Amino acid sequence: MRYLRIAGLLAVCMFCASFANAQRVAVGIGVGGPVYAGYGYGDAPACAYGYYGYAPYACAPYGYYGPDWFVGGVFIGAGPWFHGPDNFHGHVNNRFDPQHGYKGPAPNKGDKADPANHFDKISHFKGNEVHDGHGHVGH
Repeated sequence: MRYLRIAGLLAVCMFCASFANAQRVAVGIGVGGPVYAGYGYGDAPACAYGYYGYAPYACAPYGYYGPDWFVGGVFIGAGPWFHGPDNFHGHVNNRFDPQHGYKGPAPNKGDKADPANHFDKISHFKGNEVHDGHGHVGH
């Protein structure tokens, strides 16, 4: 009888745990949006110089985005977290993109921007591609 009670208690705990876990996922997706590359429910990556506009939304290095992607020093977003106008098209330097062979340094999530790197005037910026805010190459 003792083993039957323990087995019953274990079954109830497993049922409750799976039910609670299913509820948590349903609520998280319904309220906050989808999960992107471990950044949480609907949270944009906290990257010093912005993040690439495609999954897994890794942090982009300084010089990938042109000044038109920053308003008051704040990145307007890319991909699912884009907060610019619908007709927005901004310059990027795709030589700093891993999809184009870039293997150089990139900041990590949570790194702070170097105060010497100004967003409104990137003197060495050489944009060679135009993107909309959702990662699509434009003209």
